[in-house]
Amino acid sequence: MSKPTIGIIMGSESDLKIMKEAAEFLDELKIPFELTIVSAHRTPKRMMDYATSARGRGLKVIIAGAGGAAHLPGMIASFTTLPVIGVPIKSSNSIDGWDSVLSILQMPSGVPVATVALNGAKNAGVLAAQIIGTFDNDVTKKLTRFKTTLQKKVEKSFREIESKGWRKAAL
Repeated sequence: MSKPTIGIIMGSESDLKIMKEAAEFLDELKIPFELTIVSAHRTPKRMMDYATSARGRGLKVIIAGAGGAAHLPGMIASFTTLPVIGVPIKSSNSIDGWDSVLSILQMPSGVPVATVALNGAKNAGVLAAQIIGTFDNDVTKKLTRFKTTLQKKVEKSFREIESKGWRKAAL
């Protein structure tokens, strides 16, 4: 298997049920990735080592999912110049997920974290693939096929609705 170009990390094993959506998308496109648990609060040295070694290990993008205080994406971003995509996770100790969203979204100037929707790990996988696609034409072709599939699915849906005789939209 090729060297991973995307790192997927999460604060705890309970986040895997959400974060696996990014992994499944990348698997579908056959983009090599690594996946592990790195806690900002419980394993801070591991977190720092992960972030500082990522570029040297060949990673191009890091997807970091976290719930609650959700410091992992921002802390990773503080230790690397690689793009970091944060996935806020509605965890068991979460305040309806808002604590995670705001913790990841409200980063200080100079330490950006791209943030997807609450539990939006699949979109994090898509965004990471799009970043890789800026320099890898094979990934660009796979993403084009993926987007075409999305388009065809919507077109099929509106044709089914219109075939029922409901009023068509004037375009």
